[in-house]
Amino acid sequence: MERMNRRTMLKTMGVLGCATGCLAGGLLPGAGSVLAPEPAMAATSGRFAQKDAPFSWKPHVLDAGVCAPVAYDGYWHQGYGCGYGVFYAIVGMMGEQHGAPYNQFPFTMLEVGKSGISDWGTICGALLGAASAFALFWGRKERDPMVAELFRWYEQTAFPMHDPGTAFKGVGGALPTSVSHSPLCHVSVGRWCQASGFAEKSKERGERCARITADVAVKAIAIMNAKQAGAFAVAHGDPASVTYCGECHNPGKQSPLLKGKMDCTPCHSGSPHTADKFRNHP
Repeated sequence: MERMNRRTMLKTMGVLGCATGCLAGGLLPGAGSVLAPEPAMAATSGRFAQKDAPFSWKPHVLDAGVCAPVAYDGYWHQGYGCGYGVFYAIVGMMGEQHGAPYNQFPFTMLEVGKSGISDWGTICGALLGAASAFALFWGRKERDPMVAELFRWYEQTAFPMHDPGTAFKGVGGALPTSVSHSPLCHVSVGRWCQASGFAEKSKERGERCARITADVAVKAIAIMNAKQAGAFAVAHGDPASVTYCGECHNPGKQSPLLKGKMDCTPCHSGSPHTADKFRNHP
């Protein structure tokens, strides 16, 4: 092995000393416990990368009275529908009042929620718009109770409530109401059409859904404002059917096949119109 001369040895000792000092001062990666842990950051490159840290946008308190007519108008805007109307009434209004990053969101993405997601009649698009807005600010642990409160309220409330007055865009005046007992567009619209006598393609049904868009925006904003104030609490409990059916179908029970939280009765009441085989269900 080649012998190290005095000058080389001094250089090497200087580098080692600098490295030791840097490690002690926490200036080099892997400096150990000297460095305080940094908060989780979003990956900026590679798979699953995103610009901001997960759920890192800051929410702002909104005035539901100001946002409700925006949601109503958003339903009619370019025919984008309920998901767009609710989402814009929340995130879009934050953008109008606070600028970036809220005003940089491509709001038309929520048009997909129209008619229960591209006319499939699944989740009510207004609920999709609200839950999507929640998800910009809160992760699952914080968000799930907010979604539960919104959806249970929707199941149990007689709609529509919002009255656009002379600013109506479809049909003016009072409209019949109904309780859906379901967050599904198919059930919600079908029950209202049956109760009101209006067809699904009628102007009255379109006006009804525009008004519900405003109703959902108002409730979602109330939930968000309460969350920010530290005062949010779930007020709407599970219907009896969820508890009853769960006695056999929840995890660990004799038939653990239940998936979901919605009211069971619209689809499993045992009537001739909803799966008659359940009439004599054990």
